Amino acid sequence: GLGDLVLTATGDLSRNRQVGVLLAQGQTLAQAVASGQMPWLQATLAHGTALVADCVVPTFTNPNNLSIVTGAPPSVHGICGNYLYDVANNVEVMMNDPKWLRAPTILAALADAAQKVAVVTAKDKLRQLLGHQMKGICFSAEKADQATLDEHGIDQVLAKVGKPLPSVYSADLSEFVFAAGVWLMQHQRPDVMYLSTTDYIQHKFAPGTDGANAFYAMMDTYLQQLDDMGCVIALTADHGMNAKVGMDGLPQVIYLQDWFDAWLGTAVARVILPITDPYVVHHGALGSFATVYLPASVDLNQAVQRLQAVHGIEAVYTREQAAVHFELPADRIGDLVVVSERFTVLGTALAKHDLSGLDVPLRSHGGVSEQRVPLVLNRPITGLDPQRRWRNFDALDLALNWAQ
Repeated sequence: GLGDLVLTATGDLSRNRQVGVLLAQGQTLAQAVASGQMPWLQATLAHGTALVADCVVPTFTNPNNLSIVTGAPPSVHGICGNYLYDVANNVEVMMNDPKWLRAPTILAALADAAQKVAVVTAKDKLRQLLGHQMKGICFSAEKADQATLDEHGIDQVLAKVGKPLPSVYSADLSEFVFAAGVWLMQHQRPDVMYLSTTDYIQHKFAPGTDGANAFYAMMDTYLQQLDDMGCVIALTADHGMNAKVGMDGLPQVIYLQDWFDAWLGTAVARVILPITDPYVVHHGALGSFATVYLPASVDLNQAVQRLQAVHGIEAVYTREQAAVHFELPADRIGDLVVVSERFTVLGTALAKHDLSGLDVPLRSHGGVSEQRVPLVLNRPITGLDPQRRWRNFDALDLALNWAQ
């Protein structure tokens, strides 16, 4: 599935060859390729390298972006969601502050090694994390009009890219990222360039629909331009995307806070949805992964058994089990981790979710059902282990060390 990120970099940096890595999130490309919407990708699948990889769980934006730029799972870099419960300060917060990051990024290391690095994100929420301690260009499409030389390494972005400031809820936000990437490659020629797009279109449009096909056709044209400039391109995803509705087309939701309140009493349990971010129009803060904090008086084994009996729940793990199984930082997840099935999402309380912005059937992500993603390079690579479990955070290794 596709729609969220792009990374361009120079593989063997001494060879002066540009590498482009697109890391995209959301829905499958198969429909767009099969219908002729993506001629560049269709040709790339024929002469390049096509693998299937696993992203990290929870299958959300922040954990996977940071896994890709650190080359490690959340147990190493510490970013286990878009949102978490800060136990020490008894507050729920966004994980956008670099203080939550526990590992350096490859991008910062390359910049420290005198390589020219550029990062463009769609939403500003990722900018500080991806650009942490990185010398170079780093700005978001969302706030491109506010970019300055001192803070972002570039100014007058709108004039340079030749596009107006895009709406955060639009395909234009991602197209701005692509357009900025092409401009940077043409005029700045960075050694490493990371472009992070948004999954708004994948949330709103199912595979094969006009909106999805138009988005992928747009994306294909920019990838062709990067390819024409000599970029080695690795294409992967930070997560997949699935419809999360019942047969009636309405969201199929398990409201965990309401469920625990009915069992244990009001506010005994605390349910955290790591999908939570300021941009809720397209998913209503509903995803297929949740963590639950419980008082010591609650029997965890009983809670696991009761939850696993709920229709729509795929699996329930204790903190220790989840930390091992999903490679998560144990101190940043709840006493329980809950994963819902492919067509079901998890909420807190019914009264806390505003679904008025869902004008099409809900599509979302977060669970194991959104873990399989493409990993495609526009260069043939020989000697790869056919039995290896590929991860989306192998993208940099393949682009920099194998595709050259």
